[in-house]
Amino acid sequence: MGVVTKSSTWQKPISSDEIIGLSPETPSSPRSSTALQNVNPKATGPRTTELRGPILLHSPILNKGTAFSEEERSSLGLKGLLPPHIETLEEQIARAYEAYQAKDTDLERHINLRALQDTNEVLFYRLLMEHVEEMLPILYTPTVGLACQRFSHIYRRNRGLFISYTDRDEIRTILRNRPNKEVDVIVVTDGERILGIGDQGVGGLGIPIGKLSLYTLIGGIHPERTLPIVLDVGTNNTERQEDPDYFGWRHPRVTGQEYDDFIDAFVTAVKEELPSTILQWEDFATPHAYPILQRYRDQLLTFNDDIQGTAAVALGAILGAVAATKNPIRDQQIVFLGAGSAAIGVATLLRKAMVNDGLTDEEAKKHFWIIDVNGLLHDGRTDLTAEQNAFAQAESVLSQFGVTNGKNVGLEEVIKQINATILIGLSTVGGTFKESIVKEMASKVDRPVIFPLSNPTAHSEAVPSDLIEWTNGRALIATGSPFAPVNHGGQSIPIAQCNNVFIFPAIGLGVVASQATRVTDGMILAAARALGEHSPARTSPTGSLLPDVSQLRTVAVAIAHAVGLAAQKDGVAPKCTEAELLAKVQETQWTPAYREIIPASE
Repeated sequence: MGVVTKSSTWQKPISSDEIIGLSPETPSSPRSSTALQNVNPKATGPRTTELRGPILLHSPILNKGTAFSEEERSSLGLKGLLPPHIETLEEQIARAYEAYQAKDTDLERHINLRALQDTNEVLFYRLLMEHVEEMLPILYTPTVGLACQRFSHIYRRNRGLFISYTDRDEIRTILRNRPNKEVDVIVVTDGERILGIGDQGVGGLGIPIGKLSLYTLIGGIHPERTLPIVLDVGTNNTERQEDPDYFGWRHPRVTGQEYDDFIDAFVTAVKEELPSTILQWEDFATPHAYPILQRYRDQLLTFNDDIQGTAAVALGAILGAVAATKNPIRDQQIVFLGAGSAAIGVATLLRKAMVNDGLTDEEAKKHFWIIDVNGLLHDGRTDLTAEQNAFAQAESVLSQFGVTNGKNVGLEEVIKQINATILIGLSTVGGTFKESIVKEMASKVDRPVIFPLSNPTAHSEAVPSDLIEWTNGRALIATGSPFAPVNHGGQSIPIAQCNNVFIFPAIGLGVVASQATRVTDGMILAAARALGEHSPARTSPTGSLLPDVSQLRTVAVAIAHAVGLAAQKDGVAPKCTEAELLAKVQETQWTPAYREIIPASE
């Protein structure tokens, strides 16, 4: 996966081949080359490098810092460059954690982790593995949102690629400047819809960097085989444009045909340079997200995490919830507040799940009530996109609500009129699930399923403690941002964070291990079902709808296995037995550990 074809011309950036321990002549054959043997996820033997002395200490994947042995210090020109005491990895973890704890704010802790990642990646990932529950909100949501806003002010060291619209004729050249030749996963953003905070321009690169860290931490994708990219097409954020320290192109966002042509040029370059690499689209605005996915999903190995990843994790949590209520997915009445790309993506996958559970597609459509700023989506409206119109209720329904004169039907009216069993918020408007609405819903259903999924925390449609109080502890809840457990009736009720981290790293692992050539709807649905099967709520009335964060890597293997099997079923991956596929998944998952480093000449 993720290789350059032999016909491609490789222009070697300064020391890039040496940094990963290769010679310029290393072949690019899939997963059998010397290059891949040197970064084999399960390799334990010596690793060769041409780097020596201070330059070696500046290679994050090779640097072991104070853990270099006496023999390594002698053979690699490190004598005198390090303190004389040789530490174990465990000692380094303890010292790194102490430094992390000394930071006063979440942003400072985020900067601390990123600095460690840029210094010693094995130590970085082992530290995260030891403290994953504590550090996940610091490394990624919600703290990464602030890090994107402050990106130009906290920038320390290059990571990833900046592809500016002004360089639109040199995209392939820029891709050839990537730090590592072999790439399994690219995460790309244009920075327009970062979480719930909007346009951050090039500051949006913080999202691909964070996402790919999670691909490695959870999915086990080797860190050398990941590539974060930001497409700088300008910004409409006046605060960024007027910031003297802003790194991006100070220009209004490119739109229309010019934008489409730029995206097409980027995709063309990726197909030419990295034809077998997963390309994940991240935080693109609604007008672009769906069209880009639809345009390119059959051309290369690609998916949109905001649409498909969000959908899969939400469906996984919902499958846990419906198992707890013992009411099948086909019987649910589902209300959405928000009709953007994420909401439509979730609705689309839920609809497929209903069809798989016995409904026709048209029957399933009637189970969805989607509300945007202009009210309920219905087929009498002329302002809907094609994706939204696929979920529009019949306009005749409005008359059943007693609505006339074209009045908009909002959330409160919908909840009054139907027996909603599931309420999902993807509106980015905080506090919109009001007490009266929640109590009305809870009066009609024994265990209401309520998902305020908007990020960051301030944009959450409701606070879990309020939802528990208003439903007398009966609500089954998943949120977009992390929330502490809620104490009610002498019990501690965990709140599942419906975080895509449960899905996209596992999809990446499954795709790489199975050698899939496309990401299909069947693979996304399989990921969601595998996640739902691991829901603690299936066996415990007060259990979380999603597995504990400490189980992320283990659950990722199960999800990746399901994704690989679905890829085979859909004809986009070579056939093998279930046992053989599981072995491939396990072999692909990299675990951070030091290897002996020896000079390439030995």
